[in-house]
Amino acid sequence: MTAIPSFTGDANPYGGGDPYADYRTADFPFTSYADLADRRLGAGVIAANDEFFAQRENLLVPEPAEFDPEHFGHRGKIMDGWETRRRRGASADHPWPTDEDHDWALVRLGAPGVIRGIVVDTAHFRGNYPQAVSVEGTCVPGSPSPGELLGDDVKWTTLVPRTAVGGHAANGFAVDVEQCFTHLRVNQHPDGGIARLRVHGEVVPDPAWLEALGTFDVVALENGGRAEDASNLFYSPASNTIQPGRSRKMDDGWETRRRRDRGHDWIRYRLAAQAQVRALEIDTAYLKGNSAGWASVSVKDGEDGDWQEILPRTRLQPDTNHRFVVPSPAVGTHARVDIFPDGGISRLRLFGSLTQEGASRLAARHQELGG
Repeated sequence: MTAIPSFTGDANPYGGGDPYADYRTADFPFTSYADLADRRLGAGVIAANDEFFAQRENLLVPEPAEFDPEHFGHRGKIMDGWETRRRRGASADHPWPTDEDHDWALVRLGAPGVIRGIVVDTAHFRGNYPQAVSVEGTCVPGSPSPGELLGDDVKWTTLVPRTAVGGHAANGFAVDVEQCFTHLRVNQHPDGGIARLRVHGEVVPDPAWLEALGTFDVVALENGGRAEDASNLFYSPASNTIQPGRSRKMDDGWETRRRRDRGHDWIRYRLAAQAQVRALEIDTAYLKGNSAGWASVSVKDGEDGDWQEILPRTRLQPDTNHRFVVPSPAVGTHARVDIFPDGGISRLRLFGSLTQEGASRLAARHQELGG
C-alpha cells in the first residue's frame, strides 16, 4: 500500500486570493471506497461536547469547505466546519489544558461497514486546528441515543490512535481493523476545528433485513453493492450511480469526458452477494445534452465467470428513467453497464433477490465481522 503522507504544523495565515492555493493534500489509496459517512446514506453527527464557534453537522457536508475572510458573527469568526472553544486549565497556576483534555463528536455512519481509511480535513483551520486527533469505532445495532453510546457498557475500538495533524490539510489515515462499525467517536486534542470528515470503507448489510425485503436493489451501495472499476472518472465517481434516491443535479451521477475514438465507456460492479436479477433501471436524470446514447447491461457469476448480457444495446433518452424486465432471471455476483459511445448515467438499479448460496455467504461474513 502507498505510504500515507503526514501533515503537521500550522499553515500560513490567509494572504488573499484562492484559499485552497496552499492547501496540503494527497491521493490516498483508500478513497476508491465509498464514504460511509455520506449524508445521502443517512449518516449524521448526533452529538458533540462543544460546538461554540461552528456546528458539528458541518463535518459531513459533501462539498469542500468554503472560506469567507469577512464572515464574522457575535461569537467570532464563522468557519465552515466543527470548531470548539479554547480549553483552559484549572487555575492561574496551571492555565493550560491537561494531556487528557479533548473534545469529541459522535458520528452515526450512513451504513454499517468495514472502514479502510479516514480523512480528517482541516481546510481553512490554519492556526486553530487540533494539535492531534484520534478516532474510535463501535458496533451497536438499532438506533442508539448519544447517552447509550457513551455508556460504560459500549466497547470502543481504536481506529486512529492519537496522532499529530496539520492545519489547512487533508490528514489521511489507513485503517486495518477487519470489523463492522456503526458509529465513530472523533476526538480532537485538546480543542480546535475540523472542516470535514470522510470515512471510506465497504458496506456490510444486515442479512436478516435483506431476507425480510425479499426483492431489493442488489447493486445499491446501501445494500452492499460496490462500483469496483470504471473506464473513465473525469467528471464524477462511478459510485454515484448506486447512491440512494434519484440524482438531484448533473454532477450527482456519472459522466465521462468526450471520446474522440471508436471506443466506449463502462462501469463494473460487485453485487451485495450472489443474486438473481429480474429487472433493472437506467436513469439519466439531469443529463440532458450529455447522457449516454445507448447502454447495455451484463452480469457474471464469480470472478472467472462469463459475462451474460441481460439488456442488449438499447437507446437511452436524456433526463429519463428507463425500466426493463429481464426476459429470464440471471444469476450473478458482478454486473457491468456499458455506455455508447460516452456521456453518462445518473443511476443503475438491479432488482432481484439473493440466491441461497449468496444469502449463506453474506450471513457468514456478517457474523465474522461482528455485525
